[in-house]
Amino acid sequence: MDKNLIRRTALAATAGAASLVLAACGSNDDASTGHDGHSSPPSATASAAASQGEHNAADVAFAKGMIPHHRQAVEMAGLAPGRAESAEVKALAAEIKEAQDPEIKTLSGWLTAWGQEVPAEGDMDHSMHGTGGMMTAEDMDSLEMASGTAFDTAFLEMMVKHHEGAVEMAKTEKADGSFPDAKMMADAIITSQTAEITRMNSLLGKS
Repeated sequence: MDKNLIRRTALAATAGAASLVLAACGSNDDASTGHDGHSSPPSATASAAASQGEHNAADVAFAKGMIPHHRQAVEMAGLAPGRAESAEVKALAAEIKEAQDPEIKTLSGWLTAWGQEVPAEGDMDHSMHGTGGMMTAEDMDSLEMASGTAFDTAFLEMMVKHHEGAVEMAKTEKADGSFPDAKMMADAIITSQTAEITRMNSLLGKS
């Protein structure tokens, strides 16, 4: 009898403990439903992140680097109407300006949304000159002084180099960036500017 009594007492204690554990688990489940984001509305911070999209340092560097890069391409393209002789060069310059002006605005908008400073108009980062396909001040001066077929050749050769730099910058963004729209723009830059490089090399008589 004593053994049976002890066994029944132990079983009752175990059942009671199990009930407490189950009750605790139920309480935790209820709490998590309200606090771990599964059923409760997202926080203001999460909402802001979602509206902006996730971005990282590579995305910021891409935008800050591509804005002055595009601005210089637009500046170069702006010289063509009054200096180029080739109709193909004039048409290409117009297409470059038409494509890159809106991208500058988009890139600037992203930086503003991320709380980053937009590179000032005309405030060229001189450390970029000669890198990333950027033209030096001397390059730009020589292009501005050229005209006719000399301009056409100089423009095409410089723009090929400029585009190659942009393609490399875009490849870095695709590899390291996280902001979906920036990666999409990078992909578009690679596709369009690679095609333009082929086109310009053809105009230069290069394979």
